[in-house]
Amino acid sequence: MKTTLDLPDETFRQAKARAALRGIPMRQFVTEALEEKIRGESAPGSPAQSPPWMRGFGALADLREENRRLEGIMAVEFGRIEAEDEA
Repeated sequence: MKTTLDLPDETFRQAKARAALRGIPMRQFVTEALEEKIRGESAPGSPAQSPPWMRGFGALADLREENRRLEGIMAVEFGRIEAEDEA
C-alpha cells in the first residue's frame, strides 16, 4: 500500500541515513520500525499498557525483593558495627 508521510526534515535524514547504513531501502526501514513499535506497545507490561503514574514511579517495582534483601544485609552489618563500637 502506498501512503504519504509528513516527517520533520531531521527525522527523515536520520532514518534515511540509518537505512543506508544497514543497506536496506527506506521503505523496509520504516516498515520494520513501525512493526517494532506496534509489537512493543501491545506487549503485556509494556509502558503503553501501564497507567501513566506507573511509567514514572513504578518502573523499578520489580526490585522490591532485592531492596528487602539488601536492607536485611545492611541491618545485620550495622548491628555488627554498633556492637564493635560498644566493646
